[in-house]
Amino acid sequence: MYTLKKSLGQHFLRDEAICKQIVQALPVSPGMQLLEIGPGAGAISRYLAEIPGVDYRAVEVDAEKIAYLRQHYPALEGKLILGDILETVPPFDGLFSVIGNFPYNISSQILFRILEWKTRVPCMVGMFQREVARRIAAGPGGKDYGILSVLLQAFYRVEYLFEVEPKAFEPPPKVMSAVIRLHYLGNPYMITDEKRFFRLVKAAFGQRRKMLRNPLKPFFEKTVLEEPVLSKRAEQLSVREFVDLSKRMI
Repeated sequence: MYTLKKSLGQHFLRDEAICKQIVQALPVSPGMQLLEIGPGAGAISRYLAEIPGVDYRAVEVDAEKIAYLRQHYPALEGKLILGDILETVPPFDGLFSVIGNFPYNISSQILFRILEWKTRVPCMVGMFQREVARRIAAGPGGKDYGILSVLLQAFYRVEYLFEVEPKAFEPPPKVMSAVIRLHYLGNPYMITDEKRFFRLVKAAFGQRRKMLRNPLKPFFEKTVLEEPVLSKRAEQLSVREFVDLSKRMI
């Protein structure tokens, strides 16, 4: 057996129908490489390892879960990596897709990791706390729209697939969950300096209740700060408007 570790945000998926639904949301092609983040007790791992023609690997930070998986699912032998996804290098050369029932306590950090790897990750299917999933998929104008929305949508098409009840897990979390899918689009907005773009977006949402000319004052000439677009709040700007602004930074 294994023990659940609250420090690792562990809630294990028990609903077989949901497990299969997550696996079926992953586009599969012959010869593809697939990385599962946080396999836990193997809820979806056992299905993923059986997909024909897929080179599958899983990264798990908990040594006890690695031992459990090796004991109960022999097909996973040689496919499990003990490590922290926030520090691990990709276990593949070339492109690889990502899937997982992500630990909710580091889910935002995992998404920033995906952004670091974006040119190598054509697709991601992940389960998140519903509030995080809504933020990822949100469009301009609402309270859910924020840093994750803008940065991910600058490079990925986001699909909000379905929601999952707490009773599908053991132990049941106190929140609803949701599954999203990301498809890499390349660089559709022609971002020329990602660091500047990221810095601008993070600064803008750092004071989201204020007009943009306040948090963004250090980044622009006085004449630019007087333009109407900087009288808006961060949540009112589209991804395109953020990109255009980033190209005019000092």
